[in-house]
Amino acid sequence: MLALFVLIPLSFTIPTLFAWPMFVKAGRKGWESAVPFYNLYVFLLIIKKPMWWYALLLFPFLNVFMYMLMLVELVKCFGKYHLLDQFLAVVIPFVYLPYVSIRENAQFIDPDDQPVRKKTVVREWTDAIIFAVVAATIIRTFLLEAYTIPTSSMEKSLLVGDYLFVSKITFGPKIPNTPIAFPFVHHTLPFTESVKSYVEWVKFPFYRFPGFRSVRHNDAVVFNYPAGDTVSTRFQSNVSYYSLINEYGRNRVWTDHRNFGDIVARPVDKRENYVKRCIGLPGDTLKIINRQVYLNGVKAENPEKLQYQYHVITDGSGINPIVLSKLDITEGFRTNVPGDFVYNLTNESRDELAKLPIVKSIEPFNEPAGKWFPEIFPYDSAFKWNRDNFGPLYIPQQGVPIHLTLTNLPQYTRVIETYEGNNLEVNNGQILINGQATTTFTPKMNYYWMMGDNRHNSADSRYWGFVPEDHVVGKPEFVWLSLDKDKSLFGGKIRWQRLFTVIN
Repeated sequence: MLALFVLIPLSFTIPTLFAWPMFVKAGRKGWESAVPFYNLYVFLLIIKKPMWWYALLLFPFLNVFMYMLMLVELVKCFGKYHLLDQFLAVVIPFVYLPYVSIRENAQFIDPDDQPVRKKTVVREWTDAIIFAVVAATIIRTFLLEAYTIPTSSMEKSLLVGDYLFVSKITFGPKIPNTPIAFPFVHHTLPFTESVKSYVEWVKFPFYRFPGFRSVRHNDAVVFNYPAGDTVSTRFQSNVSYYSLINEYGRNRVWTDHRNFGDIVARPVDKRENYVKRCIGLPGDTLKIINRQVYLNGVKAENPEKLQYQYHVITDGSGINPIVLSKLDITEGFRTNVPGDFVYNLTNESRDELAKLPIVKSIEPFNEPAGKWFPEIFPYDSAFKWNRDNFGPLYIPQQGVPIHLTLTNLPQYTRVIETYEGNNLEVNNGQILINGQATTTFTPKMNYYWMMGDNRHNSADSRYWGFVPEDHVVGKPEFVWLSLDKDKSLFGGKIRWQRLFTVIN
């Protein structure tokens, strides 16, 4: 919290410093514009706004909006009433404030002496729209944002068609990497396939404001998709760019525009938003044995509605869809063999299904230990891991050195190179980071291990590895709307029982 109260006055002091000549013309001392905390007090005296504004300047995110209003009121004191003038004062105060006060030699007009100006209908609507856009942008960037669930990776905890409100302040909101962007869209302009909705010539480094708490085990977390740093515009993040490279080769993926579109890189804040459950925290050692997660050698607590895929054998009979609906079994299919079914089941639905007289056996799908799947992280045959038997794997913790060997290096290559921006080489059996031979690496960020509750139908950390701290977006708080895509409007499309349910 101390960093918060230091950062705020310092950040507002920088643009206020450029108002030095304006402070002088308003009858104050120029140096008063350069003193953190005090300069904001003098600023409010000049524009004659109530001192309760000062309290709002100490609230994260709201303070940005309040300070922009103060800049608008300041240029009004120098006769600048047009919308363009006020826009320039907010966007480029370091240029526009000196321009107004020096080049134009403008005179200070006391707020009490300013003429009452009647706004046209167009100006009133323009001001209202701008206010709404700015306010909504601040809210969704720093406080609360709505998301929807597009896939079943978190069934039954979160359903396809759930609309969530995600709190940015629980874990602490982060400053956008690309602050200049088209409002209310993510990474691509509407009605286009690949036109970016943001500009990259202004970029901010990662900074997270203090939150109410840190990420905990079993928290549902929204985060930017780590493997979404590079994407095919044809597939977007539905198919990983790296899996396309492995399957088709880099040359074809980059040159075959008809089948793959353009290949684009995206900054962290413009990558797709995923929601999974945090299974492993920084410093944990994770292992999966026959589907069960172990942390630091101890069996981890399983989510309440954990699902796996099961092989269900009946006496040859089919299973009544009414029964499946009653047991809330929504994912599954019938094989070509009579009485042979595959369903995704919770422990509860599995036990209830087993009570049916027609059901002869229910066995979980389980990839045996030692069977290697190349698509499983870290994509190296030295680690014969699969989705059901995985690890052990240490999750990097900020400031804690990791001992590196040629054997475990594939586990941390992406952390070292991609997430923390180092140059990694192996030369004559030596590991070189930024040209220096080393046997350790000390992460600058914390990392997390995310997995879906629908374990056999979830693309998660088992497939793309760690989630860096700077990718964490927020915590889903509650479902405000839930729509069943398979039902009609008057046939139960709205899942009324899920409205305003809290997400655990």
